[in-house]
Amino acid sequence: MQAPRSLLQATLAIAAALASSVAFAHPKLVSSTPADKAEVSAPQKIELKFSEDLMTKFSGANLVMTGMPGMADHAPMKVAAKVSGSDDPKTMVITPAQPLVPGTYRVDWRAVSSDTHPINGNIAFTVK
Repeated sequence: MQAPRSLLQATLAIAAALASSVAFAHPKLVSSTPADKAEVSAPQKIELKFSEDLMTKFSGANLVMTGMPGMADHAPMKVAAKVSGSDDPKTMVITPAQPLVPGTYRVDWRAVSSDTHPINGNIAFTVK
Protein backbone atom coordinates (compact mmCIF):
# COMPACT_ATOMS: atom_id res chain seq x y z
CA MET A 1 0.00 0.00 0.00
CA GLN A 2 1.31 3.44 -0.88
CA ALA A 3 1.59 6.18 1.80
CA PRO A 4 -0.58 9.24 1.23
CA ARG A 5 1.30 12.01 -0.61
CA SER A 6 0.88 14.55 2.23
CA LEU A 7 2.32 12.14 4.81
CA LEU A 8 5.33 11.47 2.58
CA GLN A 9 5.86 15.21 2.03
CA ALA A 10 5.62 15.90 5.76
CA THR A 11 8.13 13.15 6.52
CA LEU A 12 10.57 14.52 3.93
CA ALA A 13 10.16 18.06 5.27
CA ILE A 14 10.95 16.93 8.83
CA ALA A 15 13.98 14.95 7.66
CA ALA A 16 15.28 17.96 5.70
CA ALA A 17 14.81 20.25 8.71
CA LEU A 18 16.70 17.87 10.99
CA ALA A 19 19.52 17.43 8.48
CA SER A 20 19.91 21.18 7.99
CA SER A 21 20.02 21.85 11.74
CA VAL A 22 22.89 19.37 12.09
CA ALA A 23 24.71 20.87 9.10
CA PHE A 24 24.60 24.35 10.63
CA ALA A 25 25.65 23.29 14.13
CA HIS A 26 29.23 24.49 13.75
CA PRO A 27 30.65 26.18 16.85
CA LYS A 28 31.27 29.91 16.52
CA LEU A 29 33.43 31.96 18.86
CA VAL A 30 31.01 34.13 20.84
CA SER A 31 33.49 35.93 23.13
CA SER A 32 36.94 35.74 24.64
CA THR A 33 38.65 36.92 27.81
CA PRO A 34 40.79 38.82 27.10
CA ALA A 35 38.84 40.21 24.16
CA ASP A 36 40.34 40.12 20.66
CA LYS A 37 42.78 43.03 20.16
CA ALA A 38 42.60 44.01 23.87
CA GLU A 39 45.50 45.46 25.85
CA VAL A 40 45.56 43.85 29.30
CA SER A 41 47.65 43.00 32.34
CA ALA A 42 49.00 39.46 32.16
CA PRO A 43 45.98 37.13 32.34
CA GLN A 44 46.26 33.98 34.45
CA LYS A 45 43.97 32.24 31.96
CA ILE A 46 42.36 32.86 28.59
CA GLU A 47 38.75 31.82 28.07
CA LEU A 48 37.08 31.23 24.72
CA LYS A 49 33.28 30.93 24.74
CA PHE A 50 31.56 29.21 21.82
CA SER A 51 27.99 28.92 20.54
CA GLU A 52 27.94 25.12 20.87
CA ASP A 53 29.05 22.54 23.43
CA LEU A 54 32.61 21.49 22.58
CA MET A 55 34.02 18.01 22.21
CA THR A 56 37.10 18.71 24.34
CA LYS A 57 38.86 15.57 23.10
CA PHE A 58 39.00 17.05 19.58
CA SER A 59 39.19 20.78 20.38
CA GLY A 60 42.34 22.64 21.33
CA ALA A 61 44.46 25.77 21.15
CA ASN A 62 48.01 27.03 20.90
CA LEU A 63 49.24 30.17 22.63
CA VAL A 64 51.88 32.01 20.58
CA MET A 65 53.94 35.08 21.49
CA THR A 66 54.08 37.15 18.32
CA GLY A 67 56.00 40.21 19.48
CA MET A 68 58.15 41.50 22.32
CA PRO A 69 58.80 45.17 23.15
CA GLY A 70 62.18 46.31 21.78
CA MET A 71 62.55 43.28 19.50
CA ALA A 72 61.22 44.21 16.06
CA ASP A 73 62.25 40.89 14.51
CA HIS A 74 60.79 38.65 17.22
CA ALA A 75 59.79 35.37 15.57
CA PRO A 76 56.48 33.82 16.72
CA MET A 77 57.17 31.53 19.67
CA LYS A 78 54.81 28.90 21.09
CA VAL A 79 54.13 29.42 24.80
CA ALA A 80 53.63 26.42 27.08
CA ALA A 81 50.01 26.31 28.20
CA LYS A 82 47.40 23.82 29.38
CA VAL A 83 44.15 23.68 27.39
CA SER A 84 41.07 22.37 29.15
CA GLY A 85 37.31 22.57 29.30
CA SER A 86 35.39 24.22 32.10
CA ASP A 87 32.14 23.71 33.99
CA ASP A 88 30.49 25.33 30.96
CA PRO A 89 30.79 22.86 28.04
CA LYS A 90 30.88 25.82 25.61
CA THR A 91 34.05 27.27 27.16
CA MET A 92 37.69 26.42 26.43
CA VAL A 93 40.32 27.54 28.98
CA ILE A 94 43.97 28.15 28.10
CA THR A 95 46.22 28.44 31.18
CA PRO A 96 49.82 29.58 30.53
CA ALA A 97 52.45 27.50 32.36
CA GLN A 98 54.29 30.71 33.37
CA PRO A 99 53.09 34.30 33.83
CA LEU A 100 52.94 36.09 30.46
CA VAL A 101 55.55 38.80 29.95
CA PRO A 102 54.76 42.06 28.13
CA GLY A 103 54.29 41.55 24.41
CA THR A 104 51.73 40.53 21.82
CA TYR A 105 50.08 37.13 21.80
CA ARG A 106 47.83 35.08 19.54
CA VAL A 107 45.62 32.14 20.45
CA ASP A 108 45.09 29.77 17.51
CA TRP A 109 42.06 27.64 18.35
CA ARG A 110 40.27 24.61 16.92
CA ALA A 111 36.72 23.92 18.07
CA VAL A 112 34.75 20.75 17.42
CA SER A 113 31.12 20.29 18.45
CA SER A 114 28.68 17.41 18.04
CA ASP A 115 28.73 17.63 14.23
CA THR A 116 32.49 16.74 14.42
CA HIS A 117 33.41 19.41 11.84
CA PRO A 118 36.49 21.35 13.08
CA ILE A 119 36.34 25.14 12.96
CA ASN A 120 39.56 27.15 13.31
CA GLY A 121 40.24 30.75 14.25
CA ASN A 122 42.36 33.01 16.39
CA ILE A 123 42.32 36.00 18.69
CA ALA A 124 45.17 38.36 19.51
CA PHE A 125 45.89 40.51 22.56
CA THR A 126 48.69 42.59 24.07
CA VAL A 127 50.09 42.20 27.58
CA LYS A 128 51.30 45.55 28.91
